[in-house]
Amino acid sequence: MTTAEQILAGKPATVGEMFTWRVEQTPDKEAFRYLDAQENWVSISWRETRRRVERLAAGLLATGLGYEERVAIASSTRIEWVLADFAINLVGGATTTIYPNTASDDFQHILRDSGAVVLVAENAEQAAKVVADDLRSQVHHIVLLDGTGDGERILSWKEFEQRGEALLAEQPDAVRAAGAKVITDTLSTLIYTSGTTGLPKGVELIHRSWVYEGFGVDELGILTADHVQYLWLPLSHVFGKALLACQLAIGFASAVDGRIDKIVANLGDVKPEFMCGAPRIFEKVRSAVLLSSPSRGVKGRIARWAFAVGRASREYRLAGRSLPPAMGVAYKVADKLVFSKLKERMGGNIEFFISGSAKLSSQVQAWFYSAGLLVVEGYGLTETSAVTCVNLPTAPRFGTVGPAIPGTELKIAEDGEVLVKGPGVMRGYHNDPEKTAEVIVDGWFHTGDIGKLDADGYLTITDRKKDLMKTSGGKYVAPSKVESVIAATIPYLSQVVAVGDGRKYISALLTMDRDNLAKWATRHGKEGMEYSELTQLPELRETIQRYIDEANAKLERWETVKKFAILPQEFSVDDGGVTPNMKIRRAAVGQRFADVVAGLYEDEIGE
Repeated sequence: MTTAEQILAGKPATVGEMFTWRVEQTPDKEAFRYLDAQENWVSISWRETRRRVERLAAGLLATGLGYEERVAIASSTRIEWVLADFAINLVGGATTTIYPNTASDDFQHILRDSGAVVLVAENAEQAAKVVADDLRSQVHHIVLLDGTGDGERILSWKEFEQRGEALLAEQPDAVRAAGAKVITDTLSTLIYTSGTTGLPKGVELIHRSWVYEGFGVDELGILTADHVQYLWLPLSHVFGKALLACQLAIGFASAVDGRIDKIVANLGDVKPEFMCGAPRIFEKVRSAVLLSSPSRGVKGRIARWAFAVGRASREYRLAGRSLPPAMGVAYKVADKLVFSKLKERMGGNIEFFISGSAKLSSQVQAWFYSAGLLVVEGYGLTETSAVTCVNLPTAPRFGTVGPAIPGTELKIAEDGEVLVKGPGVMRGYHNDPEKTAEVIVDGWFHTGDIGKLDADGYLTITDRKKDLMKTSGGKYVAPSKVESVIAATIPYLSQVVAVGDGRKYISALLTMDRDNLAKWATRHGKEGMEYSELTQLPELRETIQRYIDEANAKLERWETVKKFAILPQEFSVDDGGVTPNMKIRRAAVGQRFADVVAGLYEDEIGE
């Protein structure tokens, strides 16, 4: 078994050194693609990337940035985010990540708690969140990616670069000298977890964590320098950050665009070999295909036949066995008539997708695999630098999140909790030694997830330790399982919250996907009606009930959803229903819709 020490031996010690090493290894190879103002893809080499990063790094030094001082980035995923992050690490600063949809109170808490002295803001809207007097003095410079500055405290992106150029003209060795102070244990990144309760907690990740993540994934051999990645994931999220570390270690190119509504179109343009995403993205792609495909006529029959062939072939392909002759011929026909068109929409070159950040629906995973598109599942947390486990595309085991990457150890506690040890584990929670001591015991990080390991070390996550519900009949129910099955079965849904702790049966709160609900409205002659009106129509309820019945057939008897409510609006960051990375705040939703939940259990009153 390869150890962490073996992986790190002879490797660069810091992110800055890893960046410089990558440039030296492949200076003229493509590093990134991004869209210009005219929506044309522009490609830059590693040599050009270094030139731009060094200029930005010098710009940071010109603002007075010191060792381990924090620079906050509040922006969607774009090339400037990547360049700024590399620049920060190159001169010994620490990147503090902030989702651009973070509410003002949490935004200010992150700035204040992190002690950030520079803010890289996507636009004036983000900069305007720095309103408190103490933050105005603490954050001594704001750099705008879009917009104009005042030439003093607020700088445009161009002005910021110009300050860097001026400093390098005077002190050509400034960036190298600052980088020489950085060591493997230097703070690299401060990522605030948008927990479902309380204020966000800052997770301290050092340079060694990212170097290990990059070269640890390289050990798996699943990615090569010739691959192209489509990178849309929020770089404010640890998963996105880990992918940048992997890119430095392995040397593949990344096409960068964080706009979710452009993913499918851009996949067709970029034609990448792989893409990582959250489960919701794969659910949305599947729903869009299902709702846009003909359900009747010849085309509908052909599609149903093709997916039936795909389902029958799964067990053979997963086991690496040849298909029976007749099935092999049928699958080739199904691929030509149906599956090839779906693959072409994804660019035609996809070797695999990787799903992470939440549990992937087995139904969604199986649907993609039927069509010849592999979605493998991985696992990790912010506190473990994202990539703790990943299924190997060459030997996937559906239902698991794969084995630990080389150099990381796993074990299951007596109560079923998953424990992790390795270089990816955080240094601790920022300004919170007590909380740190609670979750890291004898070097083992307590994840809060319940899981099990098979004989080959493949991990299966069953639920969050705190999220298990217990019905009044004494049955434990994992809400994530119920929600996953419902979301995968009903293409019109946006969000699902299972409820029923202490109750006789499980119920669900549902919200609708606006685009898919509009398609339903068109099919049922309800065009022009508002979203809130559509959600309360008896006809919609009848449609959803049919899907609920279908979903219940895939659940254990005590897990089945007996009642549901369709809510007149989706949960949002503004109303406190979801975190900035779109995780549902169960407690907040339960409190806000307490009357609705109570109405689902009216038959229990008086018993």
